[in-house]
Amino acid sequence: MLKIYNTLSRKIEDFKPIDPLKVGIYTCGPTVYREVHIGNLRTYLTADFLRRILEYNDYRVTHVKNITDVGHMRNTADHHHAQIDPIIEEAMKLGKTPQQIAKHFTKIYLEDEKKINILPVAICPKASEHIKEMIAIISILLKKGFAYEADGTVYFDVKKFKNYGKLSGNTLNKMDNLLKAVRVSLETDKKDSADFALWKKAENDRLMKWESPWGMGFPGWHIECSAMSIKYLGDRFDIHTGGEDLIFPHHEDEIAQSEAATGQKFVNYWIHGGYLLVDGEKMSRSKGNVYTISEIEKKALPRHGGGFEPLSFRYLCLTVHYKAKMNFTWEALEAAQTALNNLRRIISDWDEPKIARLQSPKRSDGGQGCAEYEERFLDAINDDLNMPKALAIVWELVKSDYPTSAKAESLYKFDKVIGLNLKSQIPNPKSQEIKIPENILELIREREELRKNKRFHLSDQIRNKIKKLGYDIQDLPAGRQGNDDGTTGVKKIF
Repeated sequence: MLKIYNTLSRKIEDFKPIDPLKVGIYTCGPTVYREVHIGNLRTYLTADFLRRILEYNDYRVTHVKNITDVGHMRNTADHHHAQIDPIIEEAMKLGKTPQQIAKHFTKIYLEDEKKINILPVAICPKASEHIKEMIAIISILLKKGFAYEADGTVYFDVKKFKNYGKLSGNTLNKMDNLLKAVRVSLETDKKDSADFALWKKAENDRLMKWESPWGMGFPGWHIECSAMSIKYLGDRFDIHTGGEDLIFPHHEDEIAQSEAATGQKFVNYWIHGGYLLVDGEKMSRSKGNVYTISEIEKKALPRHGGGFEPLSFRYLCLTVHYKAKMNFTWEALEAAQTALNNLRRIISDWDEPKIARLQSPKRSDGGQGCAEYEERFLDAINDDLNMPKALAIVWELVKSDYPTSAKAESLYKFDKVIGLNLKSQIPNPKSQEIKIPENILELIREREELRKNKRFHLSDQIRNKIKKLGYDIQDLPAGRQGNDDGTTGVKKIF
């Protein structure tokens, strides 16, 4: 059974989905005004590992990850960086529309996810296409008395939601701490500093704004995810993921507004990934240590020449538990690239393409897998997504004495979770199987008898005869491919 740490309960729990066969996951996606950095991508990799593990456990998963293409910060007359909507700011800087900016960086983001082999989600909703759903939830909150309007802006009344703070610990009875945790706001029309905006009144010259019952405006950040997750996964669903930086206020506010609107528990399991540091420090554009996938690709490997490939970053993330802080260095990435290359090199020699083996009657090395390692791998990934341990088991399997085709079969299974595209390195045994005509088989058996009797001149004549019939013989040494004795392989040449 899968066990996972739930931020809501602050403990590792047995995973029990609402539906025994199906699982709904919502992941907070990027705000698309610049390239997504590797810290964000580590969070999305955690969600990808989780989804793959659930599917490995035979659950049918519906994964929803949004695109925030609607900014949620106010525009100001002096366009001060801390206050301007980031999408609008980028649009003004480049002389484009916010929609053009969002479309451009959404495309890059999806390409980056593909490069590190994050599986496409079932639904990828855009915030700008769900304004109607946001307005509907806000209207319910106003009707129920959980929200209030102030000159075209609608706020959530935090004190009206008694369970506020149950995710982050910033509860109402710790109001001093709560106010310290809330970001500084210039809004003076709120009843309480802890209240948060559900809908904001738009400035006259704002580029992104919509009609609403409260006038022209735009949604707050938190309401976007509530609206999109509820629409596609229902009022209550299984898992919500994100980085630990989103626990407060974003996820706390999502819980408050969603549960106030629906009257029931919003999410059963909250899964948060740890921070990614760079050279031991927090990422900061002022420090120049915020890296993207495109920068990883351009960076030259110090000792090997050429650039890093994106999958090296995926491998690196496998080496650190998702809840732990991860320290990114170029040296660590180079070690990950080297390990990935070594893994590929080893397994590339396990089978040879288009070879049909005549197995020794003493052993069959196909279709068995390695049950011992498969059981340990399953235990590792189900132990709160222990990917470092799972990766160590992969290496133990690779170095084991099992027949290579058995190891390949198990590795195919493991790669469904670790996602390193290893299957492309090993020819599929099924695709290698060719039907050998009986007359060729008879000639092979005759040749083998001659070889055993050391009548090599006659055996070579038969080999040439077989070649003229369109097949080539490959004599594999004893011990190769897991066989105790020498094995003859055959491939069709025309």
